[in-house]
Amino acid sequence: MSIPVNASVRAVPNLLVCLHAARSFMEAQDDASAPARFKKLQAEVVKARALLSFAPTSGRPARFLDAKSGWGQFQAEQARQTAEALGLPVLRELVLARHVLLYAHSEKEVVLLSLRHERQLGDGLPWHPV
Repeated sequence: MSIPVNASVRAVPNLLVCLHAARSFMEAQDDASAPARFKKLQAEVVKARALLSFAPTSGRPARFLDAKSGWGQFQAEQARQTAEALGLPVLRELVLARHVLLYAHSEKEVVLLSLRHERQLGDGLPWHPV
């Protein structure tokens, strides 16, 4: 498998929902530091987008796909169905500083699906394909 020079990268609307939730959580934690922390998160997502456009396989295989709990299995199935609906065979996650970015990809296309804090148990599913 060759590395594409420029894979297209886009996001489903759920990613915006996740970003808004992250900002709200940061504001609830500490309103004074929230803007700087959120700006850092935004920069991490932009950097991840650039990395994934060059190398879609940069992330690790999505770990939650092997969930044992009923809720985890439901989320894994939702993720598989979303990836299938997008026509993208592989689900991976990219670890940012304190967040994990879930995405589906092929060699030439990457779709950012969800973002969660490292301490969250779920991926904010279900999401809606674009």
